[in-house]
Amino acid sequence: MRIAVPDLVSNSYFPAVAAVELGFFKSQGMDVELEMVFPVGRAMQALRDGDVDFVAGPAHATPSAFTDWRGARLLAALSQHTFWVLVLRADLGVQPGDVAAIKGLRIGAAPGPDAALRRLLVEAGVDPEGDGVALGPVPGSGEAGVSFGVHAAQALREGIIDGFWANAMGAEVAIRSGVGAVALDPRQGLGPPPARDFTFAALVATERLIEQTPAAAQGAVLAIVAAQRALRADPSLAVDVGRRLFPPDEAQLIEDLVRRDSPYYTAEIAPDSVASLNDFCRSLGSLSADVAYDQVVAVDFAHLWTQR
Repeated sequence: MRIAVPDLVSNSYFPAVAAVELGFFKSQGMDVELEMVFPVGRAMQALRDGDVDFVAGPAHATPSAFTDWRGARLLAALSQHTFWVLVLRADLGVQPGDVAAIKGLRIGAAPGPDAALRRLLVEAGVDPEGDGVALGPVPGSGEAGVSFGVHAAQALREGIIDGFWANAMGAEVAIRSGVGAVALDPRQGLGPPPARDFTFAALVATERLIEQTPAAAQGAVLAIVAAQRALRADPSLAVDVGRRLFPPDEAQLIEDLVRRDSPYYTAEIAPDSVASLNDFCRSLGSLSADVAYDQVVAVDFAHLWTQR
């Protein structure tokens, strides 16, 4: 079986990566491999078309391939809340939380995650087009095997962009090199409050898989829950995974990022989170109306989220 991940070098989807690399899927009798499929919309299409069995990605991207959630369900959260951050050039001297500072700047954002930044700006009264925000992919980020966040940090260093919206790995690379500083982090309260719950990282499967092979869906949930529990208890477990999969510099950072993110590594999907997710998807035009909780979430497996 295969799990599509839009960015392997990421702390946000890391519980799924760790579940494979640390043997938690194997302990459920499942032979699972990771496949990087970028951008996330393409990963969801691969899920719809049966080319992969699961997607570890942002929950709000699911309706891009499954109209009004028909045909797919969220099995579990990988991490809670909107997990991208906006990094701007450090020499701009922007105060954290100052959304207006983005006006007139060149911002790199991947397809899928860019929707969250655009909506955040609207919530804060910034018109991306009218206020001269050049928001789009970073040149070269679509090449095979490229981690968007890490690539964006390099583009910031080279002056190709003025900032980027990406996972905390890319942000940390830019910050530690001295070229970047965090301007917005919705999960930490830096930005409009609604942005905190636009989306979250989730494990997604098709209704087809859930109905035809429920044991695989159950095993996947149990593997994710076990990985989250292990990472919360011992973030240093991330080191071996990083050494196998990440470039050397990023491998050195993953333990600190997992330690920082570990409180968010829980599998529960709350009704309020789905309500906010619905609102966000409707604002994007990817959802025609609110969808019931049990049409978004694979509720038959919800009891496993707190499995010990």
